[in-house]
Formats: sequence, structure tokens, C-alpha cells
Amino acid sequence: MTLRVSLVEFEQFASEIRQIRQAVFQVEQQVAEAVDFDGLDASASHLLLWIADQPVGTARIRLLSPTVAKIERVALLAPYRGQGLGQQLMQQVLHALDDWHISEAQLHAQAQTVNFYRKLGFVPQGEPFYEADILHVTMCKYRVQM
Repeated sequence: MTLRVSLVEFEQFASEIRQIRQAVFQVEQQVAEAVDFDGLDASASHLLLWIADQPVGTARIRLLSPTVAKIERVALLAPYRGQGLGQQLMQQVLHALDDWHISEAQLHAQAQTVNFYRKLGFVPQGEPFYEADILHVTMCKYRVQM
């Protein structure tokens, strides 16, 4: 299995990103398209996970400040889950944040994914809340800069 993760421009790969997010968020999780595609994609950074030449996963990174980033819209097509691919995608997200000297990474984890993010070093913050009718928890990872 040939795997690669690429940092991509939304405008160039919008159809691939949309296809993955529509399958995961809109079809599987019944999230409204207007909630998922919130108008922030063009100003964000995106990663695509490819198996051979097929895009199967994506993630979005928005800079909230020069040292704080929010990881969003992490999605992996159903047939590719449970194989460690999500972890590989997130490792590449974290490597990008290291390259950009980001000291704090934030995300809103769906309740069923909290343990996945814990294994990557994220820590829950505050009380659970609903976003798009799905229970979420804010999680943060603080990084030591060298």
C-alpha cells in the first residue's frame, strides 16, 4: 500500500477534499453542508492522505495566532479506518505545526474520538459541548519549542 500525506492548496484540491468531507460528515454524520463548509477553507491549510492515487483522508489547519493553531475537519473514509491511517495523517499535521513553530494545537474532538487524540498527546479542556448536534470536547496539545 503506497501511502503519502501532502500539504495542499484548497483551491487546487477542493473536489477531493469535498468528496471526503461530504462522505464522512454529511452522509455518515448528518452534518449540514453549510456547517461543514463554513467559508474558512480558502484561508486554511489542508492535508490530504493518499492511498496510491486515491485521496482517502483530509484535515484542515487554521492559524488562530502566530503560535496557536486549530486542527479541524479531520476525516478518513470508512473503508480505511482502523488501520492506523488516521494516526499517520495526524502525525503529519503535527509535523507541519512543528515546522511552523506552533506552540499550541487545539481541536474539538467528537466524544468517540477523545482516546484517539489522547494517544497523540492532546488533553481535554473544559466541559463537553454540542457542535453540529454531536458531542465534542475541546482538546489541546502544548509543544515545547527548541
